[in-house]
Amino acid sequence: MRLTRVVCRTFRRLADVDFAPAPGVNVVSGENAQGKTSLLEAVLYAATTKSHRTAQETELATHGGEGFHLRIEAERGGRPVEVEVNWWRGEKRFKINGIAQTRLSDILGRINVVLFVPDDAALVKGAASVRRRFLDMELSQISPPYLAALQQYRQALRQRNELLRAVNPADDMIDLWDVQLAQYGQTLSTVRAAFVEELSALAGPLYAGIAGGEPMTAVYEPDVKSNDTIAAALARSRAADLRQRVTTRGPHRDDMELLIDGRPARTFGSQGQQKTAVLAMKLAEVELVRRRTGEVPVLMLDEVLAELDPHRARRLFESIPGDTQVLATTTRPELPAGVAGSEPALFRIHGGILERA
Repeated sequence: MRLTRVVCRTFRRLADVDFAPAPGVNVVSGENAQGKTSLLEAVLYAATTKSHRTAQETELATHGGEGFHLRIEAERGGRPVEVEVNWWRGEKRFKINGIAQTRLSDILGRINVVLFVPDDAALVKGAASVRRRFLDMELSQISPPYLAALQQYRQALRQRNELLRAVNPADDMIDLWDVQLAQYGQTLSTVRAAFVEELSALAGPLYAGIAGGEPMTAVYEPDVKSNDTIAAALARSRAADLRQRVTTRGPHRDDMELLIDGRPARTFGSQGQQKTAVLAMKLAEVELVRRRTGEVPVLMLDEVLAELDPHRARRLFESIPGDTQVLATTTRPELPAGVAGSEPALFRIHGGILERA
């Protein structure tokens, strides 16, 4: 798939942008705080209903404004797709091809994107919640059954935690939520395990191609191990849950570990190794999405050239499949020789105004 038009009105620093990206590599250059990242964030928000920088949508409107408008036009499987977003005074409306949508499952997956930002180093060294969020967001875009199970699991978890905080909660009511947590949690664990295994198999060679040298793998670390069941773990932890008034076992406590040469990247990897590992995971995700959906997602790279030396930057772009549409941002007015292909489409942004370079 590819984006053909991106329209942003009063979104972050983008007062009025009408962007027509080329099919291949697009490079947007500009100084810091001019709107480069906002452009990628706008595409991400339209594709996933989420920002990678904030959970407060009031922050997405231009300073002093009360709303924003986004429209993304794309081609998917040879057919046009249009996603329109209007946010005004806290009320959000999405339309797909002109038809209003209210369910998340009807929005996710219409436009597939993979985003890398410098803060993604947290995927290696951040909290487990960062890695769970990564798994949930990527799987929700490509697997409707996973999204449905995730929504049901989160609802049951909220209800069980509310019950645990009540005075003298009834055991039979806790039993009710335990059944749902076990059912939907098993789906989450099974799908996550298969996803991480496939992602690891793809990311290893990509890491070696960019960095050279030692191997890299990703390992899924479920809270409830394969020789146990979620139902049994919940039953064993009930007394502790009642004391702590929170559910302490289940897939909401899962993790994923990235290993370089068999050792945890978070403690033994250099900053360069950690960043390259994340990039390898993102490139692997591009191929995995292609396998699952039949469409190549749009790859968005924010300030990736600042994260890598020219040699690794060239290897990175050489690793990107030729039919991938890329939106890359950089503060460099000129790219190092050989980086981003032979003829990337060049754009410049200043003060939220985007122009062809």
